Amino acid sequence: VPCAYQRQVEQDAHRKKLIKSHHIPSEILEGSFRQFDQTDADRLDAFHAVLQFCVTVKPGEDPMGIYLYGPLGVGKSYLLGAAANKLAERNIASYMVYLPEFIREIKGAIMEQKVEEKIEALQTVPVLILDDIGAETISPWARDEILGPILQYRVAHHLPTLYTSNYDYDQLEEHLSYSQKGGIEQLKAKRIMERIRHYTRPFFMNGPNRRSRFK
Repeated sequence: VPCAYQRQVEQDAHRKKLIKSHHIPSEILEGSFRQFDQTDADRLDAFHAVLQFCVTVKPGEDPMGIYLYGPLGVGKSYLLGAAANKLAERNIASYMVYLPEFIREIKGAIMEQKVEEKIEALQTVPVLILDDIGAETISPWARDEILGPILQYRVAHHLPTLYTSNYDYDQLEEHLSYSQKGGIEQLKAKRIMERIRHYTRPFFMNGPNRRSRFK
């Protein structure tokens, strides 16, 4: 009969399997609500909203997610890393993806014929976390053939998505409207933003750059 310590080890291993990541630093994946610095008033609304999401979310029933935006280094990614761990405690799987690197990698997956497989992984996970949306070099292909189908599937199947970004909604829409050839495709950008604006609650995060402590 496994002792309490063995059961704890087994539970921790099971939770780690529930959290899939893609180019996310280990300190983010080890995020904890208990260790999150709550002394900055400019971060408290986001903190409470994400915590509330974690304890109430029902993937497959409600697609409403959260959109965190603000300057670099204020703890947006760390907070959603903590969310992934909290969701695992409820046996809810999540997939945290650093979007700029994912976009670069998926271009190389074309030759391997693994694009559909990678897209499906993001489409079907109960809770998807897209980290740093807007930092990627956007192209019409990435926007319309990768990001669009992922978000459309998730909305249609009532699966929530969480985001971090340095941009607010309007700035992100402007970013998505530009192509590498210098063209402006506002309608296609609006289609993407419809799936973000109407299915997330936005929270601005501010404060000192905590990354500067490690320089």
